[in-house]
Amino acid sequence: MSGTPMTDAAGNQFTPSATFSTDDGQRDIALVFIGDSFVAGVGDEKALGWTGRVLARTDLGQSVVAHYNLGLRGETSGGVAERWQTEGAVRFRDASERRLVVQVGHGDVMAGTSIARHRLNLANVLDEASSQGVATFVVGPPPAAEPGTNEGIRQIVEAQRDVCDRRGVTFVDTFTPLVGHDQWESDIAASADGIHPGQAGYGLIAWLVLHHGWGDWLG
Repeated sequence: MSGTPMTDAAGNQFTPSATFSTDDGQRDIALVFIGDSFVAGVGDEKALGWTGRVLARTDLGQSVVAHYNLGLRGETSGGVAERWQTEGAVRFRDASERRLVVQVGHGDVMAGTSIARHRLNLANVLDEASSQGVATFVVGPPPAAEPGTNEGIRQIVEAQRDVCDRRGVTFVDTFTPLVGHDQWESDIAASADGIHPGQAGYGLIAWLVLHHGWGDWLG
């Protein structure tokens, strides 16, 4: 069910993230991951990325879980705002419990998307999802190898944190713990494109997600 509409500091009305009550019955969950190449797990030789590693360590008992990875290389927040509705709808169709995980940011920095537009795109995704009874979870973008790119990502992370905090949506910051992290930087340096990590880097993102609200969010 969705929360009661609220108003933020700027006077904009929004609805907190949808929540679900659980009982002794079997849960039927559709879990959709949407975002950019980090969601898709580009660069991971094991083809797991962070999403596969998180799912491998997620125990939902006897629940029926259908999970879908809709990561797209170069995706922006505007693309997510458009795609989640059409691509998510067919995957949420028959599920009684619908959950959406979003990770985006690098594409917006590369495309020169303004912070205001990024905020609006993310807010629209979260508000529209909540109005449709879809619970949301946001994972921030990880750091890049270039300091200039990282400054842009840092601004996006703060914008995402604020948008999520205002809506009671769980936000996992992967940028702050990993920027300057030796293992992360060495993994990026050893990668084929200098952008995406390998197994170690995706393992670090997975650890952050698992230890920052994932279990509570899934109930």
